[in-house]
Amino acid sequence: MPLFKKTVPLRPHPLARGKLAQRASDLLGRAWAKGWLPEPELNAQALWQMAAKGADPAAESGGRSAEDVADFRERFERLCSAATGEADLNPLGRAMAFGQLQRAVKNRLAFGALWNAQPQLLQTHIAPPIIVIGHMRSGTTRIHKLLAADPAHSHTRYRDAYHPVPTPLGLSRVKSAAELAMLGALNPWMLSIHPMAANEVEEELAWIAAALNHSIYESQWHIPSYSAFSETRDPAPIYREFTRMLRSDAAHRGNAALPRVMKVPAFSEDLDTLLSIFPDARLVVAQRDKDAVLRSAVSLAANQMAVQSDTCDLARITAFWQRKIALREKRMAAALSQWDGPIAHLHFDALGDDWESEIRRVYGELAIGLSAQAITAMRAQMAGSKDGHHRAHAEQLRRFENQP
Repeated sequence: MPLFKKTVPLRPHPLARGKLAQRASDLLGRAWAKGWLPEPELNAQALWQMAAKGADPAAESGGRSAEDVADFRERFERLCSAATGEADLNPLGRAMAFGQLQRAVKNRLAFGALWNAQPQLLQTHIAPPIIVIGHMRSGTTRIHKLLAADPAHSHTRYRDAYHPVPTPLGLSRVKSAAELAMLGALNPWMLSIHPMAANEVEEELAWIAAALNHSIYESQWHIPSYSAFSETRDPAPIYREFTRMLRSDAAHRGNAALPRVMKVPAFSEDLDTLLSIFPDARLVVAQRDKDAVLRSAVSLAANQMAVQSDTCDLARITAFWQRKIALREKRMAAALSQWDGPIAHLHFDALGDDWESEIRRVYGELAIGLSAQAITAMRAQMAGSKDGHHRAHAEQLRRFENQP
């Protein structure tokens, strides 16, 4: 029997919360009420001042245009306001929001200082990337990991996604392992929905979140005003920051000459902008039945939101993701209708039936050489995931469907 079946409690409902998360939230609330601990401040100005303490003021504009600096400041103000006024966060949610928002500012300033000191990082030449496009829960992770297994390609690791500023002595790996352990304790079902490990392949969601793209935040918090604002705002500043981070990561890890396999479901929402930055990209478009995508997306969002708020509403979450999936589908179709570069489509069910044949077809359609070493590595990847944590999520979804 797989380990996760022995250690992970039954998830009785999409909005179930782990026992440790409940205890932590109760303890924090009591500590704040009695004055044992200071309550975290989500006011934008106060949070910025705290995060920026000791930083060089010139770091905010390091490597960035005035437009990009102003964009981040406005996004930060609006996101903090939405988190305070709309999200109805419980004490644990407030603490987690504080940590995420403070990290965004600290990393922003640390990168600015790095780029002021080493401007050549921003000139790093990047090989044409391979970008996996598709809705959350449409099989993009499996495609991403298969393509990333090819030794002819590069990929982003969890440790570099969530701790992107280069650190000495491998500290990013230690920090990542510690935070994943804490996440697993607070949310025992998270790794069954999206398996993660410090040194393993990870999507670049954290990189666009570092520039305050809405996607990672709206999947955790009820922040409709920020979603509406960000969905209609030019995403170019976000993707310029993303590209700066990509160039820095490639230079630091010495893999800029290898095509980076990248994927973030939110790419489909901003695909026109993304392709204007990477006009030489090769695309793999993931496809899956929309009802299955919706059920799985709602399960993921509900799991994350339930940890941080006591007033989550499943019907509201479902309506949000119905709208979000439709928006992304529309924008993705519009961008792809203008795309004349290499593209391959991969259906979730076909990949599950015969992944090797489908991967061979994708490589042929993208005119990429497929080596024996790549196939061997992909077979190892599939064998390693056969009994992985993600299998539990399918079981959870089947159980939810049978609930009255």
